[in-house]
Amino acid sequence: MDFTREELMTAVSGQMPERRWGHTLGVMESAVALAHRYGEEPERADLAALLHDVAKYWPIDQQESVIRDNQLNMELLDYDRQLLHAEVGAFVAKERYGIEDSGVLDAIRYHTSGRIGMTKLDKIICLADYIEPGRDFPGVERIRELAKQSLEEALVAALDSTISFLIEKRKRIFPMTVLARNDLIRQISR
Repeated sequence: MDFTREELMTAVSGQMPERRWGHTLGVMESAVALAHRYGEEPERADLAALLHDVAKYWPIDQQESVIRDNQLNMELLDYDRQLLHAEVGAFVAKERYGIEDSGVLDAIRYHTSGRIGMTKLDKIICLADYIEPGRDFPGVERIRELAKQSLEEALVAALDSTISFLIEKRKRIFPMTVLARNDLIRQISR
């Protein structure tokens, strides 16, 4: 089940609207730049970024079925449906596209929620998803500037933005996101 990069790009781009594919290309560009800046393998960052939203536009009931049928993280089913595609995407990357690098799979899995003990690649993909060139929301320029200085500082700012948005909308916050933020604060404080 070996796919060339071009075959993967064709397969992934065919599963999303053109605008989302543009987002994916932006995440790939940002992830590779962050990998170079922070000493991660650019090829791994590129691959994780390419696949990070592979299941984003699957019907929600299909995403829920993949989680249930494969005993994935069932806790996700109790929170915002926007979290599902990351878990499903990691599963699809492994099962459909033959990705075996557990670090790449985890970076896909945790790109929306974060986690305690995020690896450098986890941080890069999560942050690249926030700061890719097509993103335009209040505070994104500040996060982009922070990304030039510190992965952790930028990611805390990004998670703060997400948490604030969820609070403002009176939505439930996935506990792992809060734990990821707290862990990053701990890392910065050392």
